[in-house]
Amino acid sequence: MTGGSRRPGSCLRWLITFAVVTALCVSGPSLYWKFKKGFNFGRPVPSCPLCVCDCPPPLSLLQIAPGLANLSVADCGSNDPDLKAEMEKQFVDLLTEEMKLREAVAAEHDQHMNVTLAEARRVASQYQREAEKCNAATETCEEARERAVALLAKEKKLTSLWERRARKFGWEGE
Repeated sequence: MTGGSRRPGSCLRWLITFAVVTALCVSGPSLYWKFKKGFNFGRPVPSCPLCVCDCPPPLSLLQIAPGLANLSVADCGSNDPDLKAEMEKQFVDLLTEEMKLREAVAAEHDQHMNVTLAEARRVASQYQREAEKCNAATETCEEARERAVALLAKEKKLTSLWERRARKFGWEGE
């Protein structure tokens, strides 16, 4: 056994201790106040007497800031000429302007999409050309390999022929 092994019960003890301490930390303050004030099991809780206060009535908006009461939606932005011109436009003009803006955004999106599509086509064409070059080179290599295999077979036959002739004339080989 190694020196770092633990007893199986020690982990469980630590877990139980941790759970009890956590439960006491969570419920401890409420239990403290229950014991301090006493438990009320089924007894009616006496209600507090009504508060008597001489508070002034709440202030209205006119009393807090008299200048704010004069503002209305019509006055909003009357000093800003751009905002004033925008507010004077008719509903149809606003819709027309919105449609023009959406058309401009759509046209820009279409242009970006067309540029992206053209770039994708260009890259695909380039990859196609590279693939064709690779296929042509592979075919050339395959043809050269086949020729080399044929030449090797021919050389083996020629070597075998010369070796037979040499053995016929007394050569013993290596």
